[in-house]
Amino acid sequence: MSKQEFLTHLRCGLSRLPEKDREERITFYSEMIDDIVEEGASENEAVSSLGSVDEVISQIIAEVPLSKIVKENVKPKREMKTWEIGLLLLGSPLWVPLLISVLAVIFSLYIVMWSVIVSAWAVFVSLCACVIGVLTASVLCFAFNSTAVGIAVVGVGITLAGLSIFAFFACRIATKGILLLTKKTTMALKKSFLKKEVAQ
Repeated sequence: MSKQEFLTHLRCGLSRLPEKDREERITFYSEMIDDIVEEGASENEAVSSLGSVDEVISQIIAEVPLSKIVKENVKPKREMKTWEIGLLLLGSPLWVPLLISVLAVIFSLYIVMWSVIVSAWAVFVSLCACVIGVLTASVLCFAFNSTAVGIAVVGVGITLAGLSIFAFFACRIATKGILLLTKKTTMALKKSFLKKEVAQ
């Protein structure tokens, strides 16, 4: 793929981004290709070293804040007519509460997911504190010649240590899962705003 083809595909893929961001990215990749060519590579090699155009577009979209994308793509494409504004105002007692309700439910679900994660980490910390407490108790048991009780307490401490290790890995996996879900959801929202309008 030539430099011009790459930049044309890039421009097309970024067409719904704010103009300033789009032009900055295109200039950046154009200069990057020129730098690689200056180092002795051919134009096609320079372009292929950047990866596929789709990967580059996805990376750029991931870097642009969602608020910028929404602001750019929610702007009306034409002036609204008086009767359209009137209908929006008349329907607002219906659609505004519905919109607020949907957003509140989505936000609540997100908060609940993170609350579960925070609670799981709190359980892990509690188990670690219990291990320290039980080991301290076992030392005291051995110090006061309660060997049988001390051995039993050490067994409880080992069990709690095993549970805390299990809890750590479970919490870590759950946290990574929530972060990945957040990232994918954000990316899906961005892409939904960036979809090209179907030509009529």
